[in-house]
Amino acid sequence: MGQSCHFKAFLVDVDGVLVKGGEPIPGAREALSELKRLGAVVILTNNSTRSRARTAELLQSLHFPVAPEEVVTSSYIAARWLLDRAGPSRVWTIGEEGLSEELQLAGHTLVPPQEAEWIVVGMDRSLTYAKLADALRALLSGARLLATNRDGTFPTPQGLLPGAGAVVGAIEGMGFSPEAVVGKPSPVAFEIALRVAGAAPGEALMIGDRWETDIHGAKQAGLATALVLSGVSSPAELPRYDPPPDFVAEDIGGLVKVLTERVR
Repeated sequence: MGQSCHFKAFLVDVDGVLVKGGEPIPGAREALSELKRLGAVVILTNNSTRSRARTAELLQSLHFPVAPEEVVTSSYIAARWLLDRAGPSRVWTIGEEGLSEELQLAGHTLVPPQEAEWIVVGMDRSLTYAKLADALRALLSGARLLATNRDGTFPTPQGLLPGAGAVVGAIEGMGFSPEAVVGKPSPVAFEIALRVAGAAPGEALMIGDRWETDIHGAKQAGLATALVLSGVSSPAELPRYDPPPDFVAEDIGGLVKVLTERVR
């Protein structure tokens, strides 16, 4: 579609791009290795349940060449955004281990809800009424709310399950909205990923399978975009996408083939 392929960095989503149903998408491992020969690669995922280290470990177990410092999760984004905005803070989370781990690594302190300056919310597969009640008490006492992302669902081998957006929605139902939602499609996600990659927006290509988060968000942040059809998007939906992606491919292997051919 007329875009130059001399990118300095590639931001790559996980589910639907590298992995589907817990298994590598055919050709994705080789494609990721080839991308790393073309430029810097950063894995950019809205999954807040795992830390950068745990995400890298999981991808390594599937034989993807990924180091922890090449991963940006929405839990890491939330921790960095809060540090940049408010400095080391007292936080309570509704989320899973990866969220707590990244907040602590960034210098924040985990405290009981009644002592929290911030409530940080991500996907929580053990969400309870008691947690929502604790959140309400903390918010009524002046705590501020930060959300990792609003993804309504989360893909699993058993099908879609409720995502972080379901947890955020439960709190919004009590009358409180987040001060920020930092995962894709927020510009915060792309700013932090580009910082990790050491690239400017015009030097980077976002590769994803969801127009709403990956493509639209990256376009708004000034990046070139590539949509792969190995995840949730289908060819029939392409005419509806405005703005359209710069590249469309069946999968990341097909995309990398196009990119390498244009570089030659």
